[in-house]
Parts: sequence; structure tokens; C-alpha cells
Amino acid sequence: MKVVVCDDHAVFADSLALVLAEAGHDVVGVVYSPDEALRLLSSAPADVCLIDLQFPGGSALDRLPELLRTAPATRFVVLSGSMDAELLDAALAGGVCGFAHKGQQADEIVAMLDRVHAGEVVVDSAAGTRMPLRPRSEAQRLAHYLTPREREVLTRLVRGESTASLARTMKITRSTARSHVQSVLTKLGVHSQREAVIAAARYGLVSVNTGEWLLS
Repeated sequence: MKVVVCDDHAVFADSLALVLAEAGHDVVGVVYSPDEALRLLSSAPADVCLIDLQFPGGSALDRLPELLRTAPATRFVVLSGSMDAELLDAALAGGVCGFAHKGQQADEIVAMLDRVHAGEVVVDSAAGTRMPLRPRSEAQRLAHYLTPREREVLTRLVRGESTASLARTMKITRSTARSHVQSVLTKLGVHSQREAVIAAARYGLVSVNTGEWLLS
């Protein structure tokens, strides 16, 4: 399956694209605005385009007719934190083939894209409600288990820093940096730095825009 990921949160988009690639899919490209998606899809057709709902310039749904004209064979899946029923119905009528909630695990989003590619129209149950982006109690539980040092490590991962960069900026050895990273992965219940970034966004622990820790 050929996939395009379009989200203005670059680290989140890049991390999700890597998860898709690891699942065996061909990521045609990662773009950060509907305009970039239009340019890419006009020259590199994709089976599925996963696109965020809201961008600084407005809603992706406003660009949907143009996207569908440019890539009529591409099936579009909207990634959203919440979606009211009226907007959901209008989007489905306009040609959207699926809605993924940002609170879903990465593997659940991958499975949804597989179903959409197979011809289904799939709406995650949470996308039709005004469900918050992350379960607050779960976010607080995870935050409680992370030490201040591990919180710093997680914020730096969200900013896109490598283990070598962590070691350099935190003035620790690479071995210690790797140990901190592994501890963060274990406590978040994930298996890679990319999944840690997605989890940080999912639970609202770290801002994907600024890389700042969000919980007090």
C-alpha cells in the first residue's frame, strides 16, 4: 500500500510514517500542509492519504474537493482529536473514507488504513464524539512514573534529537543516554523512539509544536 502522511506536526508525522514503513507499507512522502499534499499527489499517486483535520490555514475538509480532483484514486483518511456528528456526516458525504482518532495507538491507525485500502469506509468510534485527545488520568499516571531526567529525555525525543544529541546536550555518556531512553520506552509501554513520540502526543505529555513538557 502506498501512503502519504500529511500533518503540520513534523515530528509526529515523521514518526507515524516510520511506523507505517516498518509495517511494510510504501510511504510515498510526508508533507506538512494540504498544499504540499496536492503537489505530491499530482506527481506521486498514493493508495491512501492520512491527513490531519486542522492546519494553521484552516480545515483539511475545505481542501477535500481539490484533493479528490487531483488524486481521484486515493482514499483519504482524516486524523482528528474530535469530530462532531454533523461534520462527520458532511465529510463522509464529501468523499472521506475514514476517520482515525489521535488517541489511537499507532498500530490501530495502521490497521485502519489497511481496511480503508481494502475498500471499507472506517470511522473510529472516538472520532464521532468530542472525546479529549488523551485520557487525563492515564497521562498523569505516566507522568508520575517518569523521573525529571526521563521527562527531559522524552521532550528531547519529541524535538527530534538523536541519542548522540541527547548525550551531548545533557552532558552524559551515550551509554547513559541509551539507558535513559530505554527506561522511557519501558515506562510508556512502547518499543521504539518513534512510538515514544507518538505516545507523548497521544497522552498530551509533550507539545509536538514546541517540545515542551505539558503536565505540572
